[in-house]
Amino acid sequence: MKRRKDGRLIWRRILIVLTAALFFGAVSGCSKEEAARQEGTISVYYINKAETRITPVAHVLESADFGEQVEEAVGFMMENPVELSLRTAVNGYSIKGWEMQESLLVLDVSEEYRNIAPTTEVLVRAAIVRTMTQIPGVEHVAMTVEGEALTDALGAPVGPMAADLFIDNAGNEINAYEKVWLTLYFANETGDRLVSASVRKVYNSNISLEKLVVESLIAGPEADSEGIFPVINPNTKVLGVTVKDGTCYVNLDDSFMTQIYNVTGDVTIYAIVNSLAELPNINRVQFSVSGSTELIYRENFNLANVYERNLDLVYGDQE
Repeated sequence: MKRRKDGRLIWRRILIVLTAALFFGAVSGCSKEEAARQEGTISVYYINKAETRITPVAHVLESADFGEQVEEAVGFMMENPVELSLRTAVNGYSIKGWEMQESLLVLDVSEEYRNIAPTTEVLVRAAIVRTMTQIPGVEHVAMTVEGEALTDALGAPVGPMAADLFIDNAGNEINAYEKVWLTLYFANETGDRLVSASVRKVYNSNISLEKLVVESLIAGPEADSEGIFPVINPNTKVLGVTVKDGTCYVNLDDSFMTQIYNVTGDVTIYAIVNSLAELPNINRVQFSVSGSTELIYRENFNLANVYERNLDLVYGDQE
């Protein structure tokens, strides 16, 4: 009896062990499947209808092949999502093809891409780059338009983009940091002539280039610059910069009227005018202070007037 009892105990223990093994094997199998499923899932980014941010929506990639994954991701981006509050980033243009150059994915888009408004175009690029860089092996994305490199407002190539180029600010909007070369005009040492300077700026593309120019002039030349000097009171605040029909309207606060540097009035005025006129969409500039044009700057410059480029004051270039 004792032996029979011991035999039953042994078989029970064996049965428990086998059941446990089968259970944990099944759980392990499920875990592996779940892990594989997660590895094949990417977040495809779409634009909200207000065009203020991008939102991720999970999609499962069916293929493990790199080329097919790229095609799947492109296909997802071209389809409108189920959520009515979102829309696809590929809207009004088409993605014509792609190629890989080591870890760089180059996407070629149709000519209609150039018609996208600048603020929306930042969101489009953010959605594309953040989506495609999730595919293993893609670290950067570059874009071409009908085979030609995508350029910014000044015609400079945008270049390869990584996902961290696009950041979420406190309001969940997308900011892209762009690099641009500006030609700015500052004062010479005696303050009676202008000197041009080619300046490289990294800026938030949510602000206009016109505003960037004015703010850069207010900030003054770089600390290590030689032979060029500031022209605008650094306490000046930019209240608004708009462009219409080639005329740039610059609205500054009252600090602009107080000059703390030893520069002439025409040097200050034309430093702004000439710098803005370097942009391709600006031919003329009109000033206002706290919204008013009924003021005279430095006794000679009526702010009601519209000013055009004046290169007579410029006598040298400073790189």
